Amino acid sequence: MDSINRRLYRVQFHNARQIYEVYVREVYSSEMYGFVELRKFVFGKPAQVVIDPSEEKLRVEFGDVDSTLVPIHSVIRIDEVKKQGTPKILESDGSNVTPFPLPAQDRKR
Repeated sequence: MDSINRRLYRVQFHNARQIYEVYVREVYSSEMYGFVELRKFVFGKPAQVVIDPSEEKLRVEFGDVDSTLVPIHSVIRIDEVKKQGTPKILESDGSNVTPFPLPAQDRKR
């Protein structure tokens, strides 16, 4: 397996007043304008005794997904990481949401 296939990204994004933190092997600019494409979701092995409910919810939601498109303005951050952590869902009150900066439009009068 080459180093490109071993890359691991932690992606945090807003979804329905929650913050999703997922781990994926591939992140791309989507062909659809304004979206980021996430592919090859990575989950740990399910624990036999204690299962984190938010991790299990993410596993059910994205476990069979080949790729998903996330609106670029929903992305908080994308980090390339060396080790996988626990995917999770955090509650967000939306008070500290900063929109992704977009290029200024040329104003002609």
